[in-house]
Parts: sequence; structure tokens; C-alpha cells
Amino acid sequence: MSVLRNLEQRIENLVEGVFSRAFSSQVQPVEIARKLAKEMDAHRTASVSRVYVPNQYTVWLSVEDRERLEGYERSLEQELSAYLLEHARRHDYALLTRPEVELESDDRLRLGEFGIQTRLVKPPARQGEAPEQGEQGHTMVYSVPPKQTKSRRRQPAAHLTETKAIVSLDDRRYVLDGPMAVLGRSREADCVLNDPNVSRHHAELRRGPTGDWQIVDLESTNGVKVNDRQVDASRLSPGDRVTLGTVQFIFDIEH
Repeated sequence: MSVLRNLEQRIENLVEGVFSRAFSSQVQPVEIARKLAKEMDAHRTASVSRVYVPNQYTVWLSVEDRERLEGYERSLEQELSAYLLEHARRHDYALLTRPEVELESDDRLRLGEFGIQTRLVKPPARQGEAPEQGEQGHTMVYSVPPKQTKSRRRQPAAHLTETKAIVSLDDRRYVLDGPMAVLGRSREADCVLNDPNVSRHHAELRRGPTGDWQIVDLESTNGVKVNDRQVDASRLSPGDRVTLGTVQFIFDIEH
């Protein structure tokens, strides 16, 4: 069994039962660990001879999820830090310090959503000096797809391309697994847009069998625009500018 698998097992054992009950929306520590590693990979910075990666990670949880972690939050942070350290060693990444993971609350997140923000922090050159902090990256927001009911028939995997939709706002990026995602002001939406000009259920992103995506207006009050063109439904391409009411985001696809 690999070192990474051992770490995954330790994380699972750390909060077995308790964590799965707390995160009724299916978010699990191993899933957070894997997304942390993904963010480490995504924020590599190459120098002449080394590849540096962030050493500070903030995991944003919904208020409900964070409250239910009371009592074992610090232990989980330490295990996630160990997971990232081993991931960096396996990929020969350079770290300025041991990775630090901190869990925080964000009242904009719903139960089952979590965000990850990275930062490269240089240790102080002299005792008493404050550490030099680099610019924070965007917060990547992940959500766990709902369980499919047994009655729902699955299409053969060979005919499906399971891409993910990425919605990039000013300071946040939502990663939407699909096959459908509702955008709107409602807290029940898959991507919550807190703006009075956005309808509660404003639009829906739909993934096609070949992995392409389209956006469909759900009879919203202020409509949907793609690259400044009013649409009822439109296929989306990476880099398209989508406007819902007065909120604009950049669309992208993750394969």
C-alpha cells in the first residue's frame, strides 16, 4: 500500500463515522485532500531549477459543516498537511515551509460545498520579522454531486464524456460536476449569485453527452446574455462571457 494511500486511510479513520454523519452531504476528508493536492498542482511556479508550490491553504466550509467539526478540527488539519507534504515530495515540488492547512467558515457556502484558497508564504529572514505573504489565489469552490437514485438509468459510460463546468466570478470559481447545475439567487441553487437583479432560479447549465455545455434561461426576469447577446439557450465555449441580470462570469470547461 502506497504512502499516500496510508495517509488517506489515516484521514478516513480519524473521523470515521463522526465525519460522515457531520457531512451528510457526502463531503469526505479524502475528497478535500485530493482537491488540495489538485490546487497545489494548479499553482506551481517554476524557477530556473525548481518548481515551487503554495505552502498555505485555507479550506472554506459552510457554517453548518464547520460547526460539526468541533473537537477534531486540529487533527484533521494536521493530517491534511501531511497529505500535501507527501504529495509535494512525490512530485519533487519545492516548499518554503511545511504546508499549513486551516479550516474556516464562509456563510456564502451551502452544506456540502467547500472552497480552497492557496498562498505562497516566505518565512521571515530574521527573528521577529513577519513572514512575507504572496498574493492569494482565487477561491476554488467545489460541491459534491448528489447521489443518483437506483431508479435512474445510467447511459453507457462509453457514450458519455464527463467534463466539469467552471464559473469564474471576481473572486470565486465554482467547479460544477453536472450533468445539470442551477444558477440563481436561491440558497438551493448549485451556484448561488447574491444579487437582487438575479432571479432565484435564473438559468441552468446542462452538459451534453459529448462533454459540451449549454446555458438555458429559466424564464428569469432580467434574462441571459452570452458575449453581450441575449439568448434563451446557447451552447457555451471556454472563455465565453455570460451575464445574468447584472452579474457577469467567465465560463470554462475542465476535462
